Amino acid sequence: MSDPSRVAHDAPETPAQTPQPGMEAGPKTLLRVAAVGDLHVNEAASRPYRDLFERVGEDADVLCLCGDLVNFGKTREVEILVEDIRACTIPIVGVMGNHEHECGQPEVVQALLEEAGVQMITDGRAYEIQGVGFGGGKGFVGGFGRYMLSAFGETAVKTFVQEAVEDANQIETSIRSLRTERSVVLLHYAPVVDTVVGEPPEIHAFLGSSRLAETIDRYENVKLVVHGHAHRGAPTGVTNRGVPVYNVALPVLRTLGDTPYRVFEV
Repeated sequence: MSDPSRVAHDAPETPAQTPQPGMEAGPKTLLRVAAVGDLHVNEAASRPYRDLFERVGEDADVLCLCGDLVNFGKTREVEILVEDIRACTIPIVGVMGNHEHECGQPEVVQALLEEAGVQMITDGRAYEIQGVGFGGGKGFVGGFGRYMLSAFGETAVKTFVQEAVEDANQIETSIRSLRTERSVVLLHYAPVVDTVVGEPPEIHAFLGSSRLAETIDRYENVKLVVHGHAHRGAPTGVTNRGVPVYNVALPVLRTLGDTPYRVFEV
């Protein structure tokens, strides 16, 4: 049986082409993608994740950070995190979480992370690393399936739903910009209910939204989705189109073993 922490996702076949002599195409090289979220660094911590960032380069080619990297979005928290991030030897891509917004200065958090070399996926941005695309965004709440909140009734409810729609549109802009055959979507909030099961049902609607999965399923080049936020959720799920979804919140990863990240082959 294969190692469940490593999942290979083959890219769709491309039209056959006649290679030039000496340029015959070989097999695609899979990219090892590590992912973790919900580190929740606090301002009293000292090198809390130095070992993680030093070690991950031995196991992966790229590291995905899925939000809630700090507790309250305080400058000192981010400075402590950045000290550890600088020990990482592989490219890092990341998204913001709700905790990064708590102090009302998410732009400061983002700037500090970017100064440390983290490629932040916000505002419709996307990146390509070694032939694999990375897109997505924070995501937002709203519920799942038939229980997803709709824009009906009070103005406040309509405003809330419009925020979710606009957020999903930004994520779609990010994914649509990728021209890679294999792409990874980073989120903070969950796109499917599967990975929030284990949390109290009363708060499922505040842990993610089916709007995110609907957006993802429009793009066949998306081979993997990773998110955090649901600390007591389940580790795996799937979209309606069959795209695998993984909850990589650190509290969930700790239930799977001692490794503070999951590694996938894309």
